[in-house]
Amino acid sequence: MIEAIEKNLQRGVKLLKAISDEQYSDTSIPPYYSSIGANMRHILDVFTCVFNGINKKCIDFSDRERNKLVEEKTEFGIAYFDKVISQLHCLKTEDFDTIISVTDDLGTGKVTANYTLGSALIQAHSHAIHHFASIGFIINQLGVELPDADFGYNPTTPKKELIE
Repeated sequence: MIEAIEKNLQRGVKLLKAISDEQYSDTSIPPYYSSIGANMRHILDVFTCVFNGINKKCIDFSDRERNKLVEEKTEFGIAYFDKVISQLHCLKTEDFDTIISVTDDLGTGKVTANYTLGSALIQAHSHAIHHFASIGFIINQLGVELPDADFGYNPTTPKKELIE
């Protein structure tokens, strides 16, 4: 699990190393006017919620850091990726079955349910892929090349074959 999550997160690092701060923080693309940086910060905040709650066995996905510098400067985004990846490597496989309380606001108020640590990490990973797909749309509109062909693709999603 750790290997797959890190591999996906490294795609984000690769993108950040290939774009400017201006491209990273550009909010000109409709319909949501959200930047690559805002999406990256959000992805990493979700992982940080997991790490912040591990010791208490209580994760709150609505309690995010929302660091504006991470949204605006690629160097801060890369540092945040590095921090999350480092924390990921501190986890032990045997901890994945630990029961934890997970809270989030689903739109009508906060809801809490029991997860395993592994299921919370799977949710954060799937969430990252989803946001990478949104970022893929933004970078396409900005004329930036995807960092690799799998950026933003869920591994279970069939890829459309291109006809030449």
